Amino acid sequence: MSDGRPAPGTEMITQWRKWDDSPHWRHECVYLGADEWGDWIGQPVGWHSARPGREFTTWSPNVTLIPAGRQDYALTVNRDHPKGMRIYIDLGWDVRWSDDPLLATGVDMDLDVVRVVGERGTWVDDRDEWAQHSAEFGYPADIMTHLEALALELEQQVREQHPPFDDATADVWLDRLVALGLDRPA
Repeated sequence: MSDGRPAPGTEMITQWRKWDDSPHWRHECVYLGADEWGDWIGQPVGWHSARPGREFTTWSPNVTLIPAGRQDYALTVNRDHPKGMRIYIDLGWDVRWSDDPLLATGVDMDLDVVRVVGERGTWVDDRDEWAQHSAEFGYPADIMTHLEALALELEQQVREQHPPFDDATADVWLDRLVALGLDRPA
């Protein structure tokens, strides 16, 4: 694992995989910097994300926090998402910087915590995928217990908007991302 970080504004990749090591989401990103919560990575408008069988170009800016001292989730915060999605937390395993300081990696563990602006609110998502993959991939019981409890804890923290799950913390990084002027034509 690399302790080095790229200079703010440097393009990089975030690569997720599944428990069986099959490829999952690959995001084009830019390193933004770090604060007390960890490292922040941004994805400007028009940048690419892809996984086997699906891809998209970002339609609104987003930033992702790779938390300091943890390897079990990544927090993504959107600005002006067309479906109102403000927060999307990927629960994961081994979420970290690789030996390459331009590559952050992690194992997507299915469960997500989502906050949508409006009536839908906040919830734990993809419990069906979690159940299917835990049987298919044979997730270890201790990891399952940890992540199930973490999902509920994060859901509560998002509901209560405790930092870094509040708007103010991520808005600083979203402003920095937008100020870089790296949007691409959609």
